[in-house]
This record gives sequence, structure tokens and C-alpha cells, in this order.
Amino acid sequence: MDDLEYPREPAPRLVFFDLDGTISRRDTLISYVAGYALRRPWRLLGFLRFLPSLIAYFVAHRDRGRLKAALIRAVLGGATRAEINAWTTDYIPGLLQRGVFAEAMLAINRHREAGDHLILMSATVDLYVPELARALGFDEYLCTPVAWRDDRLEGSLTAPNVRDEEKARQLKRVAPRFAGRRIVGYGNSLPDLPHLRLVDQVFLINPGKRLRNAAKDLPVEFKIWI
Repeated sequence: MDDLEYPREPAPRLVFFDLDGTISRRDTLISYVAGYALRRPWRLLGFLRFLPSLIAYFVAHRDRGRLKAALIRAVLGGATRAEINAWTTDYIPGLLQRGVFAEAMLAINRHREAGDHLILMSATVDLYVPELARALGFDEYLCTPVAWRDDRLEGSLTAPNVRDEEKARQLKRVAPRFAGRRIVGYGNSLPDLPHLRLVDQVFLINPGKRLRNAAKDLPVEFKIWI
């Protein structure tokens, strides 16, 4: 549990949920971008502009933040705030209806009823995470911010991608506000482990063998959500 304060009180707790693959069944950024483009078919050409960045990711730098920004710029770049906000309003109900694990919703509700402080912490972007966090009943959120130029979406990341060690840094930044509380973390992938090594109780969702082995030294429960 690294250098966070310990021991900590059992309740109420500070609870961090990952989004993609933990609450949602699949990557939300891809579905968000694709859904927007399908409503404006000319924007589908942006996926062709995105291909060189995708190839460069696999061949050279493998920078997920750079890849994410390239996708947003290629497909959503130039969209107005009003257009993005309108699509977010349409996107979230469909995601909650068809794209999330029922068990995740139950877990979130149990924590909220117990008086725990809920934080949605995701590497995906602030185009829709704030509204999704509110719809799910989270107390706050941490996600990756993107750039605007005047009233139009530019798409570059304006802060580090909230992934891997950045999640651990964000947790360390927030935790002192809740000194003495036990910390719970939900995740589903290897990039979640840096911040999950800082918490008192870990829940890993639908883990594969590699993730199970990597997490075997943690205070972990493995969950199968369908």
C-alpha cells in the first residue's frame, strides 16, 4: 500500500472505479467517436486520416495518449461544443441501457448506500466522462482533458493520459482529502495495477490468467461480471 496513511478506518470508504471493461463492457471512446461519426457520415472519412497514427502506434512509439488525441482530432476535430454536448446527451442513456455490467451498477449502488465516496477514474476523455459520472451517481471524477480552440474541439490532450502510473499519481493526490478512510479500487487490466497497489481492497473484473498472476500479491477478489 505504498506510502499512504495506514491503518485506516473500515467505513465510510473511498472507492475508485475504472470505467472501460470495469463498468462498461467495452471501450467507450471508440463507441463514442464512432457513434458521432455515424450520425454525420462524412466524418467517417476521419478514420482514414487516423490510420497513419494507428500504424505508428504499433510500429514505433506506442503512446496511448498520442493515439487517443489523434483519433479525436481526425474524427471529431472542429465539432462545436453544442454538437458534442448534444451527442453526449444522446450517448449516455444508450450506454447505460446496453453497454454496462448490471453487476457494476449494483456495486456502485451498494457503495453509495453505504455512504462511501465514489470516484470514477478513467483514462478516457472529458467529453463525456463528467456527464456519465453524474448519471451513475459518482461524487467526483478524474479523466483525461482535451483541448478546445474557441468553441470548437481541437482534440489534443491538455494533461497526462490518466492511465498506468498517472492513475497512481491521481490517487495519491486525492487520498489526503480523505485521511483515515480505507480505500477500495475496481479495475480490469494490467494498467490498473499501479494505483490498485495503493488500496486496501481490490476487485478485478473478468481477469485473465496474466492479470490474476500479476495481482496475486494484492488484497484482491476476482469477479466475473456478464
